Amino acid sequence: MDSMNDREAIIARIAGSEEEIAALHEHVQEITEGKAFRGSDRCGRFLAYIIGQAIAGRFEALKERVIGIEVFGRSPSYDTSEDAIVRVTASDVRKRLLQHYGRNGTASKFHISLPVGSYVPEIIREAQSSTERLEASPPRPAAPVTPPAFSVMDKAFEPTSAQSPASSPAAASIPAVPSAETALSTWRMIAILLGGVVILLAALNCAQWASLRKTTSRLQATPVSLLPWSVLFNSPHPTHLITSDIDIVKLQRLTGSRISVSDYANHNYVPEQTALTSEDKLFWLPWMQGNKSAILDTQITADIAELAGVSARTVDVEGARDIKFSDLRTDDNFIFLGSPYSNPWFSVFNDELDFRFIPSAGTGLGPEVIGDVHPESNEQSIYTPTARGGATGESYAIVAFVGNPNQYGQVLLLAGISGEGTVAAGKLVTDLPRLSSELQKCGVSSHGPLKHFEMLLSVKTMAGSPSQYGVVACHILPGAAR
Repeated sequence: MDSMNDREAIIARIAGSEEEIAALHEHVQEITEGKAFRGSDRCGRFLAYIIGQAIAGRFEALKERVIGIEVFGRSPSYDTSEDAIVRVTASDVRKRLLQHYGRNGTASKFHISLPVGSYVPEIIREAQSSTERLEASPPRPAAPVTPPAFSVMDKAFEPTSAQSPASSPAAASIPAVPSAETALSTWRMIAILLGGVVILLAALNCAQWASLRKTTSRLQATPVSLLPWSVLFNSPHPTHLITSDIDIVKLQRLTGSRISVSDYANHNYVPEQTALTSEDKLFWLPWMQGNKSAILDTQITADIAELAGVSARTVDVEGARDIKFSDLRTDDNFIFLGSPYSNPWFSVFNDELDFRFIPSAGTGLGPEVIGDVHPESNEQSIYTPTARGGATGESYAIVAFVGNPNQYGQVLLLAGISGEGTVAAGKLVTDLPRLSSELQKCGVSSHGPLKHFEMLLSVKTMAGSPSQYGVVACHILPGAAR
């Protein structure tokens, strides 16, 4: 299979059938519990992760840095050129897959491999005849190169997150596992080519590491000098990135009421206990003892950490539930992800903004619209989305750089009406050329005096992903850092 699109299309087809998902889940379990993966929990978790993310349609999570963070517990700012845990594990997983199919290939319902240069797995189903296989996809290269490494969280494989048949793209017919005679011939060929492949991999790895070192040294020579990063990364005080709280969103929907930042800070998640049934209390209250951020925050966090690394700085990543009011009464800097609905701490800075989230009428749930309290010419006073979370249409998001009230620290707010909006805000602030262009249009010089600013983004969403985004309004806010 030559293209990434073909691979993703076949994965989407599998994701459209609960029976196929269950069968694939069983197959992955069979592999990780088999002899080839015995004694390597790391490889087993890695394989389960890449399959789980692929079936869930989260291909953006199949990147080296994201895998290193989510699977191996690495810091968001870790140096991938120095820490090769993901690439090494991928190489080991591929060898173990070859061993597994060498023993059990003819009896397997699926065949999983890791194509070169990608962390998206190739999944082949046994269902078709040889004629259908030839029509479905072009022949594979005779000697594939070992792909990059992958890793996994124990709970990453979630069949319930898979796409529905209606939303999955049309897929080509899925090739089958080779027959016994073909498999035997293939493994003989692999044995002959193995020595050459090892030599080739060594050369490729050396070239890749050399390229990474050159890139790293080049980046380190040019620290980020663009607002807001120039201020955050040049500050003598640390910068904290605060992720959103996915459970508080679910709990507010369940109770039908918004939680104040004061109650949230005091861990009083259900002020009105009568809002929950006895069964709900047994389930939700213990569940809220944890601290789980939205998966969409992962890529934003990784991208920001990479920018910090360029400036030889680190960013402390913390969950919203770990923060106290006393943490804000310092001169530290903060980056908050999520709207007041998913990150109540956003409300602390609401009065500093021109663009403000307005809850839906009646229930008070969810930031349904964004209001402009000081609309300029050609600006609306209310911006109403046509798409809610996970839908297709238009939504909105805010990027705001403000001062921490009564403190010397600075605060960057990245918040969307939906998760897709927050992702778009994160993409804008980490796309330095585009951010520089938008700031210039707003009248903010990247090399001039400190200015606080706020941008309103229009986000085109398609099936839960931000396909396009643009700045529809920008305000320079009064007052700079003290």
